[in-house]
Amino acid sequence: MSQSHQIPDLQPEVRLVVSDVDGTLLDEQKQLSPRSVEAVFKVRQAGIRFTLVSARPPVAAKPLIDQLAIIEPVACFNGGLIVSPRLEAIRRRPLNPDDARLVSAVILEHSLGLWAYTERDWYVADLNGAHVASHRLHAGLTPLPFTEAILHSVDKLVGVSDDFNLVSQCERDLRTRSNTHISATRSADFYLDVTHYDANKGNAILSLAKLLGVDAANIATIGDMPTDVLMFRRSGLSIAMGNASREVKSAAQFVTSSNQEDGFSLAMERFILPSAPRGAEETAPWIVPSGS
Repeated sequence: MSQSHQIPDLQPEVRLVVSDVDGTLLDEQKQLSPRSVEAVFKVRQAGIRFTLVSARPPVAAKPLIDQLAIIEPVACFNGGLIVSPRLEAIRRRPLNPDDARLVSAVILEHSLGLWAYTERDWYVADLNGAHVASHRLHAGLTPLPFTEAILHSVDKLVGVSDDFNLVSQCERDLRTRSNTHISATRSADFYLDVTHYDANKGNAILSLAKLLGVDAANIATIGDMPTDVLMFRRSGLSIAMGNASREVKSAAQFVTSSNQEDGFSLAMERFILPSAPRGAEETAPWIVPSGS
């Protein structure tokens, strides 16, 4: 596997970059560095489209969409909801209500904090639970009390705990008991994200490719968590952050520096810009294909 200081000899011509957000585009303080902003604009100037795929809800992605002047569709909830830059829904895959009830019960059985997201709201079973205060600060959301009534139309459920082994055990149990009707992956060591089976970052890449008229082989992806491995498998070029686990790094073609060392911007400079389309030209506007 290539390291951050090596430039690949052969790689596909990149026409779209899809980046994870937390742990990748942002540093540990949830900040976007000036160098990363500059790197995104250089990518765009080279004739390469750029967008985001994140576990975040749309409202928490909006500040980044605006700051980076993103004009492409953005995948939220790990692909469960794809929105326009104005946060208009393009494709939505909510959890089946029966699956949502099962998942919420299993999360509580494992003594994890239970969070639920709809298209615009965030619900929490324990308002004083782990990571609620920090998520409220960084995401700019106010938690609402969780009720079972919202499970009839929920986009994502999250199990939260600082006991990482407990989170992993819950993940394994959910995959066994759900009969593959759901997608359960970790967006952080302490977050277990559960969405509709089709709502994962791998399928998000295919949806973005269709929307933008780009072949998946000409898409580059960059991320740091196990949930990002699914999009690595669907793209022509994949990059893991230096702060990723060994498992995630082994699934990517290349590895950059950590998110504390401007690993995102280094990846753009070393792996993406050298593969810009030859004779770069202005990208055409995208439209929503029928049946999306």
